[in-house]
Amino acid sequence: MLATTLAIILEVSYVKGIAALAAAIAVIGAAIGIGKIGQAAMEAMARQPEAAGRIQSGMIIAGALVEGATLFAIVVCVLAVLG
Repeated sequence: MLATTLAIILEVSYVKGIAALAAAIAVIGAAIGIGKIGQAAMEAMARQPEAAGRIQSGMIIAGALVEGATLFAIVVCVLAVLG
């Protein structure tokens, strides 16, 4: 039953549009997340300038993790469009 339902869903032409929308949402979410990371890092560096190097390193690592998750989401959406 589930396999039949999934096959019917995948044959509908809306799947490609939904996958494109999901990719857009993933990118928007990543942009918001990286913006919040940058905002928090700037506030932290303003409060403690002596810790700027450590804060900046943590910010870069967190940004890279967000970008990695976003890239994974986009790849999944592209595979859904192509598949």
